[in-house]
Amino acid sequence: MSATIFRHEFLTRLRSVAVWSAAVAALMFLFFSIFPGFAKDAALINELWSKFPPELRAAFGIDKLNFATVLGFYAFLLIFVEICLAIQAGNYGFGLVSVEENELTADFLLTKPVSRLQVLNSKLLAALSAMGLTTLLTWAVSLLSVAVWNDGHEYDAHVLLLVMASLPLFQVFFLAVGLAVSLIVKRVRSVTPYSLGLGFGAYVLSAFSGMLGDVKLEYITPFKHWDPAYIVNTGAWNGPLAALNVGVSVGALALAYALYLRRDIPAAS
Repeated sequence: MSATIFRHEFLTRLRSVAVWSAAVAALMFLFFSIFPGFAKDAALINELWSKFPPELRAAFGIDKLNFATVLGFYAFLLIFVEICLAIQAGNYGFGLVSVEENELTADFLLTKPVSRLQVLNSKLLAALSAMGLTTLLTWAVSLLSVAVWNDGHEYDAHVLLLVMASLPLFQVFFLAVGLAVSLIVKRVRSVTPYSLGLGFGAYVLSAFSGMLGDVKLEYITPFKHWDPAYIVNTGAWNGPLAALNVGVSVGALALAYALYLRRDIPAAS
């Protein structure tokens, strides 16, 4: 690994980390502030939800959650937080090597006395560290929100920690798949459409899986691999889907390394 490349890549992402972290923190804390009202009128809220079409409730996972509980409400909130985290990780994955190739500056980096393996290791570690900062803040705001807005309701701290521990693995999936796809396609002209497509596409698949009750779709989308509703209701990760998620992430990273080490890097003429 090159410390110089790592430092440059990490510092370059700090502004992005600040924006995403602030957005996630504000969403989580403000959304959780309405929990006491939900819990107080739980019967009325549940009756209101029951009037929604079953397909709509299944799409959002509402049919599996009890909004009168701290963890049930937290799991529902995480649907929106996870979409933000997925797009952030996708941005880092798709842009890890494609940005320099688009700007025709990649050849400048490769003329330095560092190997391609060192370059990719440094960039990947910097992206993981940047995502780690967002994850740490998400964990801190989660604990703070639950502590401030639990309204005297008890909850299982072990289950809360299990849900929180799934978030970094959830993000690594989007980083790894984004990186692999950026190296498979000939050129990524703009990172945002790819990351939005991957993040929202995976969520839509998760929603269709709930609406149709199609188990096969659960294998495709990480929103089901680390489904907060499943963890809250069972008190454990879904072992087969979690293993599948980790396997796909490792496989995507291995593929990305293989492609990058043999890649024909475009140079400025």
